[in-house]
Amino acid sequence: MDKEVVNPAPRTKYRFAILAILTTVITVSTADRATLSIAGLGMGKDLGIDSIGMGYLFSAFAWAYMLGQIPSGWLGDRMGSKPIVLGGIALWSVTTVAMGFVWPSSYAFTILIGLRFLLGLFETPVSPAAVRIIAAWFPSAERGTAGAIFNCAQYLSLAIFTPIMGWIAHTFTWHYVYIIMGVMGVLLALAWQMFFHIPTKHPKVNQAELDFITAGGGLIDLDSEIGNGKVQTKPKIKVSDVLQLFKSKMLVGIFLAQYCISTITYFYMTWFPIYLVKEKGFTILKAGLVASVPAIAGCIGGVSSGLVSDWIYKKTGNLSLARKIPITIGLTLSSVIIGCNYVQTESVVIFLMSAAFFGKGFGSLGFAVISDTAPKEILGISGAVLNMSAQVAGVIAPVVVGYLVQASGSFDSALMYTGAHAFLAIFCYWGLVGKIERFHLKV
Repeated sequence: MDKEVVNPAPRTKYRFAILAILTTVITVSTADRATLSIAGLGMGKDLGIDSIGMGYLFSAFAWAYMLGQIPSGWLGDRMGSKPIVLGGIALWSVTTVAMGFVWPSSYAFTILIGLRFLLGLFETPVSPAAVRIIAAWFPSAERGTAGAIFNCAQYLSLAIFTPIMGWIAHTFTWHYVYIIMGVMGVLLALAWQMFFHIPTKHPKVNQAELDFITAGGGLIDLDSEIGNGKVQTKPKIKVSDVLQLFKSKMLVGIFLAQYCISTITYFYMTWFPIYLVKEKGFTILKAGLVASVPAIAGCIGGVSSGLVSDWIYKKTGNLSLARKIPITIGLTLSSVIIGCNYVQTESVVIFLMSAAFFGKGFGSLGFAVISDTAPKEILGISGAVLNMSAQVAGVIAPVVVGYLVQASGSFDSALMYTGAHAFLAIFCYWGLVGKIERFHLKV
């Protein structure tokens, strides 16, 4: 008598649940760093903070976020993804709540600078941990999609939370923007602790899903030995290896372009709602609603650029063209932000800003390019340098815009400054980067 054939259990798909949790984390973290763009109007009036002071407040976050990238990545490697992200969420949420309890005093501005710096510092673990989590939970064939979804969370965050925060500021006061968002973060920390697991310790993932991830190149054991007293032997990274990154004209061009692209990003994340109120006469409630429209356009641009780039590569086999064509089209479109200086109709302003933010999303292929070009031995460090290049823009751009607005009384020169960076980024890719190919370290 033949033995009965037992069909294997269907493969679970808990990796997508993990991606949903991770995307929620970056969505909330982006919203918390953007609270100042909404709360800043009322806060500036109550605390006597002018445009230059507001620029420094925006910049304080980026200083910490830039300086904390490599240390937080090192801590993540030592502690594992779950505890480092849990600590980050809890600490940045408490910091956000604290900002809601700042009242008029001679020390108010100094306290806010310190809190914004701490906010940036505590948010740094998310991106390095995300790289580890996606590498552990997803096979190579799915990492592009997973990375695109994670990357677009910043746009979704602005689309979802900007109108909500605008309503809170309009209905209550700016204090409650910080308090409500901070409490939401505390609840997220609890959810992270309960529902996030590494692949080998997930209580519900089955062996079929683990085998599928492993067969596709997923590193399911990435954090398994952390906390068990075992140490994995890894080749040491030498300072001379890192310095070689800056001897490559191609990589330097990529880093500079990322700085330029991020200058555009930081205008939207910091000054855009204030621009709508001060320059175009919107109420804070309307500004919150309107600001979500370009964010949605940016999300669409971000997702579609990866698809278009992959399609070009499949058709041509030319990696340089596959990356540079979408970047060029997207950044050229981003420059239309300058056109807002010459129109007054609200619908046209919104259209131009949406087109510019779509273009910015469409041209943001920096992390894909660094994956194509960075030395295999120091991929993580190369990604950290790229992200640090982006945060330099966060340090500089908000302050420059603050000075330009204070000096001229309008945003005209600020929009020129922002839009010009789109052309500088295009020059970097065509004038400096050259052929996109893997850079190999010299022994």
